[in-house]
Amino acid sequence: MSRKPYLVGIMGGSASGKTSLLRDLLAKLPVGACAVVSQDNYYRPIHEQERDANGQPNFDLPTSIDHVRFHDDLGKLLRGEAISKTEYTYNRRDRQGRLITIEPAPLVILEGLFLFHYDEIRTLCDLRVFVEAHKDVCKQRRLQRDMHERGYPADHVEYQWEQHVLPAYRQFILPYRDDAHIIVANHVNYAKGLEVVADHVLAKLSIS
Repeated sequence: MSRKPYLVGIMGGSASGKTSLLRDLLAKLPVGACAVVSQDNYYRPIHEQERDANGQPNFDLPTSIDHVRFHDDLGKLLRGEAISKTEYTYNRRDRQGRLITIEPAPLVILEGLFLFHYDEIRTLCDLRVFVEAHKDVCKQRRLQRDMHERGYPADHVEYQWEQHVLPAYRQFILPYRDDAHIIVANHVNYAKGLEVVADHVLAKLSIS
C-alpha cells in the first residue's frame, strides 16, 4: 500500500456497545476496505492476570492486555503486512480459539476497552470514537451477555461489575472521553452516532 491506512479507534466501557457499533459500521463499508483488530484477542492468559484482594483475577485492568504485542501487530498492518492471532475465548474450556488472519487494508479499525489509555496506540489513531451508555444500561447488558453468551453465574457477574468493571471505567476509560473526536451515545441506540462515523469513514475512503 502506498499510503498509510486510515486508523480508527473505538473505545468505551464494558457493554457500552462497541462491538455492535463496529458490526453495523462494517456493514456500511465496501467489502475488503477494512481490517479489524479487537483488543479482546490480546488478553493475557488467566495465570498472568493480576488478582484482587479476594484472589479473583481482574481482567478489567490495562495490564490484562498484552499491549506490546497489540502495538507490534498494529505496526505490521500499517506497514502493509498481514498478521495472525488466535481468537480469545474468554477462558471457556469448551471452545478452541480459531486462528484469525488479518490482511492489510486502506482502513484499520481497532476496538477495545483500553485503546486510548496506551499512549503509543492512542496517538496513532486518526479518528478516536468513544461509545457511552448509562451505567445501569451497561450493567444490564453485561449481565445478559456474560450469563447467556459466556456461561458465567449471576453472582460472579455482579461481583466483577462492582469490584472490577466500575473502578476500571472511572480510572482507565472515562478520562479519555473528552479526548475523543466523536462521542457516540448509546443509552437507547446509536443510530445517529453510527451515521456520523460511517459518513466520515466513507469520505476518507473515497479520497484515499
